[in-house]
Amino acid sequence: MDQHIEIEFKNLLNEKEFKQLLDHFQVHSSTFKTQQNHYFDTAKFQLKSQNSALRIREKNGQYELTLKQPASEGLLETNQAITKDIANSFLKEGIFPEGPVHDLIIENNLIPEDFTCFGTLQTDRSEFPFQGGLLVLDHSSYLGHEDYELEYEVTDRADGQKKFFKLLESLQIPVRKTENKVKRFYRAKFSD
Repeated sequence: MDQHIEIEFKNLLNEKEFKQLLDHFQVHSSTFKTQQNHYFDTAKFQLKSQNSALRIREKNGQYELTLKQPASEGLLETNQAITKDIANSFLKEGIFPEGPVHDLIIENNLIPEDFTCFGTLQTDRSEFPFQGGLLVLDHSSYLGHEDYELEYEVTDRADGQKKFFKLLESLQIPVRKTENKVKRFYRAKFSD
């Protein structure tokens, strides 16, 4: 199990701005890796109502179960490596994987057997170090939608925010209120 506080800044981009960032940082298409995010909740969206999210991320043949929960600063992210068979059992049969994420679900008065997969979001991602943090360029596809996003993952909120906004300003990219991927996914799923 890996548990850490995630502090990140996000900004949606249009395709032109995305290409501008690729050129600015000389990011080659070969650096992009594809990942699948499978999102889970109960039928009554009990996790969503707690401002939490649960996913299985499938990347490079590896599977990771992740629970994101609000923290005093950022999000508390609990990651648990799982096998392909365990991932498929959860995806297809609703068998919640045993382990620390399962235990946290129970601690939050939720019933693991109530969880189901609501769908998948695919992201082509390139990430690289930038001024003490990690800069991430994402192109995501889900439910007939696609979007482009810039993320900046940091350990110091104030310093990271300053660097992130300075980067956007220097490239003349407007700051946009940006929801996280799971919120965008659910908005697309239930508004169409």
